[in-house]
Amino acid sequence: MNDVAPAAAAAAVDRLKITEIFLSLQGEARDAGWPTVFVRLTGCPLRCQYCDTAYAFFGGEWRGIEEILAEVASHGVRHVCVTGGEPLAQKRCIDLLRRLCDAGYRVSLETSGAIDVAEVDPRVSRVLDIKTPGSAEVERNRWENLPLLTAHDQIKFVICSRDDYDWARGIVAEHRLAERCDVLFSPSKSDVSARDLADWIVQDRLPVKFQMQLHKLLWNDEPGR
Repeated sequence: MNDVAPAAAAAAVDRLKITEIFLSLQGEARDAGWPTVFVRLTGCPLRCQYCDTAYAFFGGEWRGIEEILAEVASHGVRHVCVTGGEPLAQKRCIDLLRRLCDAGYRVSLETSGAIDVAEVDPRVSRVLDIKTPGSAEVERNRWENLPLLTAHDQIKFVICSRDDYDWARGIVAEHRLAERCDVLFSPSKSDVSARDLADWIVQDRLPVKFQMQLHKLLWNDEPGR
């Protein structure tokens, strides 16, 4: 009986709360278009006004890391994206990322930029958001993350207006972000037209990559796709 309690405690420590695990195409960032397994963790401390995954704020199911790895393997693809919510809000996300890398996957992490990324395995491509004023969460940016980024990582701005664009352009220049890693500008679908954002980038010869969310074009915003 004494052996059961430590085993149960160890199993509890090795768990994460998961909203969903599914196979789709990566819809954005450097690996857009690749068949990818998405592991969506539950919970997020931010409330961005354009969030399209609010269903991941609450609920979810506790699952062991071994169980998660087994389900990822069952899909038979190389790319894995750990996302949320804000995956780093769960401390054991760090362990999951390391285990996925050890298993040989090409792993990316979608993170809000509000939590320290220093402990993330360097084999992971960190896709880090910088929240614009239009997000309603600009004060949550953790600027100390920027010096930690390498060419393996990516920075994403979601643009909600011309004012957001001008602000983001200033941040790119001030921190010389394009010299550090790939920088991605995306239009907030309900706030600014993709054509306008594309035109602004071209007119300014801005050293960033324009992107649209491929999965929304293909599957019309269906959750879990």
